[in-house]
Amino acid sequence: MKSIICEQLGSLEFLKLEEIPSPVPNAHEVLIEVAASGVSFPDVLMVLGKYQTKPDLPFTPGLEMAGVIKSVGLEVVDFKPGDWVFGRATRCFAEELVTIPDFLWRLPKQIDYKVAAGFSLNYGTSWYGLQARARLRPGETLLVLGASGGVGIAAVELGKMLGAKVIACASSEAKLTICQSKGADQTINYETENIREAIKHLTNNRGVDVVFDPVGGRFADPAIRSLAWGGRYLVVGFAAGEISKVALNLPLLKGATILGVWWGGLMKADRAMAHELMQQLVGYLAAGLIQPSVMAEYPLADAYHALNELAHRKTTGKLIIDIKT
Repeated sequence: MKSIICEQLGSLEFLKLEEIPSPVPNAHEVLIEVAASGVSFPDVLMVLGKYQTKPDLPFTPGLEMAGVIKSVGLEVVDFKPGDWVFGRATRCFAEELVTIPDFLWRLPKQIDYKVAAGFSLNYGTSWYGLQARARLRPGETLLVLGASGGVGIAAVELGKMLGAKVIACASSEAKLTICQSKGADQTINYETENIREAIKHLTNNRGVDVVFDPVGGRFADPAIRSLAWGGRYLVVGFAAGEISKVALNLPLLKGATILGVWWGGLMKADRAMAHELMQQLVGYLAAGLIQPSVMAEYPLADAYHALNELAHRKTTGKLIIDIKT
């Protein structure tokens, strides 16, 4: 089978497409023929050696996918060969993979496999942050940084579904237009506007109730300073490449809460909660209450280009690797 292989951390240039033996599942695993894989910023960070955890080398990137089960181990009872599934795994930039089925979900027949391939990470992260961590309530104001990216778009859409007023922040008018198409009520171009002054203007000096921040860097401080009393600041990631430093007097003065949002960590620490949250999302997806979209598709041989576009902020929304092309 064909697989993307990374033998050295530090540069996307180290990625190669290689022919390797097909994996064999053990008693507790399933073998999946991958149809498509989602491309996410953690994939970029892992290859660069900048993620929270470093993989053992050599490794295959890819943390989410959709595909069909080819075979199951002797101890697997919830899935059978022929089942279409999607969800969280590792080594997803490959034609086949083996994984434990703990974080697989059956693919609803009405959902395209390409949409499902890029669903679990972005929407799981956003739903965990907004619903379980921030407890976002109808009528509250949600500020989404990096709102045109995959996880940002998900936060905009889910925030609107929860009844919040959503302010989307991105680096160009074209990106903000996409955010508006997903339901953003107001927008801020943080390349041309002073983000703190813009928030004051849009909220009549009140501030925002929740900040969803997958960007970090220079935007963290003004975002925290723009919280209303009792606000919640969600630490989602550091796409800006810099881990933010926080002045701890700010949450004190605002009665605010800083909350970490790591979907992958939740899956390890509280599997029951992760399953409950994903089952809710699958229900919303099947009912058409949320409508994730794929912004660009790449063949497996072009995985480097997909990651490079993402790393240089040249994309909006979700990218996928279509293994079947």
